[in-house]
Amino acid sequence: MTDTLTTRLAAFAAGPVSASPLAQRVTCLSALDWLAVGRAGAEEPVSKIVREMAQDEGGAGQAQVFGGAEALPARAAALVNGTISHALDYDDTHFAHIGHPSVAVFPAVLALAEQRDYATVEILEAALVGMEGSIRVGLWLGRSHYQTGFHQTATAGAFGAGLAAGRILGLSADDMAQVFGLIATRAAGLKAQFGTMGKPYNAGLAASTGVEAALLVARGFQSNADALAGARGFGETHHGEANETIALDGLGENWLFETVSHKFHACCHGLHAALEAARDLDIAAPEIEEMTVLTHPRWMSVCNQHSPTTGLGAKFSYGTVLAMRAVGYNTARLDSYSDRVCADPRIIDLRDRITVKSDGNLSETQAVLSVLRRDGVRDEATHDLQNLPELAEREGRVRRKATLLIGAERENLAWSILKGDGRAQGFAGLLND
Repeated sequence: MTDTLTTRLAAFAAGPVSASPLAQRVTCLSALDWLAVGRAGAEEPVSKIVREMAQDEGGAGQAQVFGGAEALPARAAALVNGTISHALDYDDTHFAHIGHPSVAVFPAVLALAEQRDYATVEILEAALVGMEGSIRVGLWLGRSHYQTGFHQTATAGAFGAGLAAGRILGLSADDMAQVFGLIATRAAGLKAQFGTMGKPYNAGLAASTGVEAALLVARGFQSNADALAGARGFGETHHGEANETIALDGLGENWLFETVSHKFHACCHGLHAALEAARDLDIAAPEIEEMTVLTHPRWMSVCNQHSPTTGLGAKFSYGTVLAMRAVGYNTARLDSYSDRVCADPRIIDLRDRITVKSDGNLSETQAVLSVLRRDGVRDEATHDLQNLPELAEREGRVRRKATLLIGAERENLAWSILKGDGRAQGFAGLLND
């Protein structure tokens, strides 16, 4: 008999959905955000490599890809778009499981929905179901899975991508369970890749795995439907905590995706609480003598690179991003993160006077920033990313970010497609117009 987790999530993904207005609106924001960061990252080195590999392989064109002149097969398009949209590490994060839902799920949904030219309302519904599912699986896997070294965007994200892809294909609950079983033998991704091209590739793997599993099951492929939570299954072999009660609490009624956090700094989300705290303080160099950051212990191994030499590495360094802000770099701009910035003597001097400490009393979304100025004045600010602004402010910030990345005309068109009676092909056309 299929385990309760798989049964409940499969039924949720295949059944009718009654999403809250807030969940629907936030999904629209994340779709716009995903499009913007994907377009902005289309010419990154990792993006070109993965896209060119997929183009060289060829195949029947089914789905558009960021920056590509030709459509690709659905599975390849999901791989490419998942990788590209995470290339800048500027996409949304959900802190319940520390994963990036959009970059795993939207590429899977669009790769299949475009062929059928689904209405955007159907795309958004399938994406919401998949992203909610990825968060629930991530909660079930728990912190031990993440702390051991698995990248939840790649692992939990693959299950969410499979649920969303299965919904687009109209799979039954029994078929959805089969999708879960198959993904359990395919999902993979390690935190060891952070700071390299391997991190965005993890997102692409999740998206393509979800598409592949759903397409195979739609053709009659059978797997062990208990392979997620059963004996010798994914949870048991990947240090999962099997938090079933937490994972399933309020499923279909309480939408955890409502509390997804959008990025407004172009770096690892673990750095954002400190950067938001810095907005409340005067940290302009050269008046700064030293700074101290208190953060949750889990971020110490994720984004506390002391001496990065590349722009990618800088995105995972408390000292570097705070020094950048202090000397006048805009941490929201993509071009602020470069090898040249890491070699800037002003950055290096101040970075070496920034101390990062762990504090187990803080949550993963909190940071405390203390600043000592050369005149002896010390100031301190605390920020918690879970204290989300009102929806209107969230919408304004996401839309301004999208405008910065893709221009006002394209942002307005994308928003009108998402909020109106748009179709999948119209939205997909914005990936490479």
